[in-house]
Amino acid sequence: MTSNFSAKITVDAKDKSKAIFDSVNADNEFYPENPVKTQITFDKKIIISVETDQITHLRANLNSTLRLIQASYDSIESVKI
Repeated sequence: MTSNFSAKITVDAKDKSKAIFDSVNADNEFYPENPVKTQITFDKKIIISVETDQITHLRANLNSTLRLIQASYDSIESVKI
C-alpha cells in the first residue's frame, strides 16, 4: 500500500494511560481488515500512528480511535472512588 497521508498523535492520560491503551489496542488488534494502517503503542503515553492513501479514511480512523480513548477515560473516571 502506498501511503500518502499519515498522522501521529500522543495521548497522556497520566495514571490512566495503560488501562486506556489496553482497552483501545484490543479493538485495533481484532480488526485486521482495517483499510488504514494503524499502530497503537504504549511508552508511558499512548502513541497512535496511522497511514493511508485516502484522507477520509485517516479522518474516520482518528475520530473513532480518539472517541474510544475518550470513552475509556470517562468510564474510568465515572467509577473513581
